[in-house]
Amino acid sequence: MGHDATYWLQKIRALALPARVKIMNVCGGHERSITMAGLRGALPDNIELIPGPGCPVCVCPEEDVYQAIQLALHEKVILVAFGDMLRVPVNVPKNEPRSLDAARAAGADIRPVASPIEAVQIAHANPDMPVVFFAAGFETTTAPVAAMLAAGVPPNLSVLLSGRLTWPAVAMLLETGQPGFDALIAPGHVATIMGADEWNFVPLRHSLPAAVAGFTPESLLAATYSVLRQLLADRPFLDNCYPELVRPAGNASARRQLAQVMDVVDANWRGVGVIAASGFGLKPALAAHDARLHFPAYDDPARKRAGQMPPGCDCAQVVLGKIYPDQCRLYGSACTPRAPVGPCMVSDEGACRIWWASGVREAKVA
Repeated sequence: MGHDATYWLQKIRALALPARVKIMNVCGGHERSITMAGLRGALPDNIELIPGPGCPVCVCPEEDVYQAIQLALHEKVILVAFGDMLRVPVNVPKNEPRSLDAARAAGADIRPVASPIEAVQIAHANPDMPVVFFAAGFETTTAPVAAMLAAGVPPNLSVLLSGRLTWPAVAMLLETGQPGFDALIAPGHVATIMGADEWNFVPLRHSLPAAVAGFTPESLLAATYSVLRQLLADRPFLDNCYPELVRPAGNASARRQLAQVMDVVDANWRGVGVIAASGFGLKPALAAHDARLHFPAYDDPARKRAGQMPPGCDCAQVVLGKIYPDQCRLYGSACTPRAPVGPCMVSDEGACRIWWASGVREAKVA
């Protein structure tokens, strides 16, 4: 943008703002940048920055994590997953493994990976062993999984897919009529893949200001200034404050690969429920690599319910931007990164984990 953070803060402070403005971000990376840079403390008190549904680990359905745990425990397979997923807890009796980490300690062959390339390498290195890639994530991590499948994978590699699209969760909040925010900071990484235009529905359909932001304080403050100006002028539109990487239509190659190997399907979000057309499913042509078809015995429909958060855990309310992390009943006491109760305390993109890392160690007393 060509200006430093001080410039944007001065521009924001010069605005004649209403008594309270709530701006939601829907990216775990944005929340981390906002919190670690201390932007909440630097902005005027009447600007409220709300973390929204920006953590794919947090919304991965409990039944999918449970299925991965059971599959790894009871089948002779190597199960690989992105590192954050290994510590996500599920609701089981105390004597049963409640995470992939615990299942690994109980003898299952579970390995963390950082990219789909590693999953392919493990499959090549173990040609006589089924390898199951538990692939959870938003568009940013699902696109490389699609590229892997489009390029062709070893016959012993299958995918337990739990991919989600970001925008339908925001659309769901807006369609309730009580979204709890006045403007939106749209996710930079997702927009890099899917395009800025995907977020046009926010101003066009709901008359709310929106801006795509990058991950520096400067870009986030520029986006904040943009949506505040739109609000004051009562002229909402979509502003791209991350033009270095984000194009209107996104990354054509990545979108083509997603469309080639995956369908958009209705999908369950942990603690939230089913959101229409918010998930990715493998196309029928890839049935040979669909772990859900290979190991159907571990798909437990009884676990598919909206309230899959552990008792007392308010992660769903945090994900939906209804409360701040330190307003959860368990925050900082029963739930810490060392012993997480809910998924928002597990991932580096989870708002609770981010707030804890920034030094917020106690829950606010109601």
